Amino acid sequence: MSVYAQPLSRRLAAEGLGSLLLAATVVGSGIMAERLSGGNLAVALLANTAATVAVLATLIALLGPVSGAHFNPAVSIVEALRGRLAWRDAGAYTVIQVLGCCSGALIAHVMFEVPIWQLSAHIRTGPAQWLAEGVATFGLLLVVLGHRRSEDAPWMVAAWIGAAYWFTASTSFANPAITIARSLTDTFSGIRAADVPAFIGAQLVGALVALVAAQALFPSTRVTQTSLDTEATVQAVSSKKPEALNA
Repeated sequence: MSVYAQPLSRRLAAEGLGSLLLAATVVGSGIMAERLSGGNLAVALLANTAATVAVLATLIALLGPVSGAHFNPAVSIVEALRGRLAWRDAGAYTVIQVLGCCSGALIAHVMFEVPIWQLSAHIRTGPAQWLAEGVATFGLLLVVLGHRRSEDAPWMVAAWIGAAYWFTASTSFANPAITIARSLTDTFSGIRAADVPAFIGAQLVGALVALVAAQALFPSTRVTQTSLDTEATVQAVSSKKPEALNA
């Protein structure tokens, strides 16, 4: 049975919790790395990368069977475009992902005793940065859509993000929800609020290009409306009480 046949409330709880913990890790490890690296940005980025890779693999393995472990509106939108996820559910996923990521950033501030409410002054803009975000998100969605076995998703997604931290000029945000959350922290991982829209635009373009590429490379990624209707029927039937089914 598809994970999307799980009750929506359970899936949203998983998406919210996963997004919160992911953002708390990204922001919190950035603060810790900056404090311990003695001004060495390479060491700080390495520590930030390691923490992010570890938590991504863990959260995907843990929560993937519950919600699909998107933690990322770009993934949810692509799943809706494929017909795998209802648009209403994709909208709910997106809202809870943004709220979860923003909450995670604030929790990281509390843990490290820095001001809770912040706006980042970290400038991240320009064509090179936007291209980097498009490439990072393209690769991420290609992995999400193209991996063969569900047990491969945790390490493949984490490995891609870990690599993209280092080979992209933007350090691979690749996620609109966490991009918004990182505008709320004026720490190592932050991004200036004015730079967020262009980053998100580049991420969505990268995700759409990845969808086209995946449909050409992996024909099994094409899902018809019939598939979506079948999953919706399964979800409706599974939610009925046994006595109703016997009526």
